[in-house]
Amino acid sequence: MKTNALRILDAHKIEYETREYQIDQTLTGNDIAKILGEDPSTCFKTLITQGKSKEFYAFLVPVNKELDLKKAAKSVGEKSVEMIPFKDLLKVTGYVHGGCSPIGMKKNYKVTIDDTALQFDKIFLSGGHVGLQVHMKVVDLKKLTNAEFKNITF
Repeated sequence: MKTNALRILDAHKIEYETREYQIDQTLTGNDIAKILGEDPSTCFKTLITQGKSKEFYAFLVPVNKELDLKKAAKSVGEKSVEMIPFKDLLKVTGYVHGGCSPIGMKKNYKVTIDDTALQFDKIFLSGGHVGLQVHMKVVDLKKLTNAEFKNITF
């Protein structure tokens, strides 16, 4: 199944590998990393927030860490940011909870990746639907999404 994210990667001739896993809504990011046999530090979840300015932001953090909302807000020049409700995710990004990718969202929101990603050549992230992960080079992800790397976790 080709998702928006995969179509965009193909269009930009970016190398990637896909990994699929059995969909189970009870799985956490750590569970998925374990299923894939990967280090959770290399598996990133995409979190969508909204700032005081009403702008939306995408943050990628390792599945074994949490987004620090204060650091996140500071990294994008906001007074504060809040996670958007799951029910709004599809409307805002075009993706559902558990399948949100920073690649191919409805709009090009500002993307910030936790700076721990810089320790790795490649990371895993959502391929655009639940049960699909993409393994790709960090430099390609940065280039494609115009991402910045900041310390945004605790």
